[in-house]
Amino acid sequence: MIIQPRIRRNICVNAHPLGCAAQVRTQIRYVTSRNKIDSPKKVLVIGASNGYGLAARIVSAFASDAATIGVGFEKPGNKNRTGTAGWYNIEAFQREADDSGLPAWNINGDAFSDDIKQAVEQIVRDHLGQIDFLVYSIAAPRRIDPDTGEIYSSVIKPIGNTFSAKTVDFHTGEVDRISADPATEEEIGQTVKVMGGEDWMRWVERMKTADLLAGGFLTIAFSYIGSEHTRALYRDGTIGAAKKDLEHKTRTINDMLQPIGGRALISVNKALVTRASAVIPAVPLYIALLYRVMKQKQLHEGCIQQMYRLYRDFLFAGEPAVVDAKGRIRMDDWEMREDVQKEVARLWELADTKNLKELADIKGLREEFLRHHGFGMPDVDYSRDVPPELF
Repeated sequence: MIIQPRIRRNICVNAHPLGCAAQVRTQIRYVTSRNKIDSPKKVLVIGASNGYGLAARIVSAFASDAATIGVGFEKPGNKNRTGTAGWYNIEAFQREADDSGLPAWNINGDAFSDDIKQAVEQIVRDHLGQIDFLVYSIAAPRRIDPDTGEIYSSVIKPIGNTFSAKTVDFHTGEVDRISADPATEEEIGQTVKVMGGEDWMRWVERMKTADLLAGGFLTIAFSYIGSEHTRALYRDGTIGAAKKDLEHKTRTINDMLQPIGGRALISVNKALVTRASAVIPAVPLYIALLYRVMKQKQLHEGCIQQMYRLYRDFLFAGEPAVVDAKGRIRMDDWEMREDVQKEVARLWELADTKNLKELADIKGLREEFLRHHGFGMPDVDYSRDVPPELF
């Protein structure tokens, strides 16, 4: 079929297999054009099919020659419909790793389930013996509790008060206001269950109990803080409550890892367009303004640049990682610079539908969003008839 993007309410519901493969190769080329990094050689990435998780796996494999296991929950294509972008990404990664002689295993399924954890354990036993690095990068709409079978659903809502702010439909460029009612206590609790640190801790605990963690084992999970423009909905909202739980669980995991000299860390990353962030109200407008400012100041990074810098300058620089007062690595350091945030705040007050193209990098935001789904990649012939089940 001829595959063109189909977008509904800032969600792209299809993906292009050749375009996804091209963007994976682009990230690999970025990494291989730079210096090698002396980082762990046996790596497990939970949430390896998109965004920061995919980028972290690429850095581990192609900057450090690591053997990697990638867990993702994706759908393959068939003759009638395309697969998910994550499916094409993770399969393209596998092909590139195989061609480069890098050991790699993909596990497709629900990372929250005990069955997937057991499948990963078996691969580690059979092929790696132990792992020395685990990256946890999950963004999910729901979770089934493996102990009780209860289903929890995450929501993006403020806590305490109604949220009202500017937002943008970045496909039409229309700036409008959006309001969101506050979450109930049940919705807060369910979001924490899905997006908090419980499953991260469960992965580490299970692997440690099975003696599959090497001495000096390191694990990292990703968080976000953001600016005042999104704080009420994000950091002080339901997602923020989940991120705070994720950060709190770091202490428990560190206690758990102490006997093997292991450590758990949180990386607070930069705001980027991902499949998850694109649907959070107000965030696309903030990102469009941020991109303009950071590109002008030559500070802009995408997922792969962030992950390469995280590995090179923070995690594996030969000395303990520099952290903030709460023990977090601040990969949002350039985003949160005073001069950057001051200019974003100025543009935020001015932005409307008429001047958006002048004040914001709406074009760059739109292009990056489409690339996450395999569209708009150079050297890909989008007029070509492509079988959706290509991978």
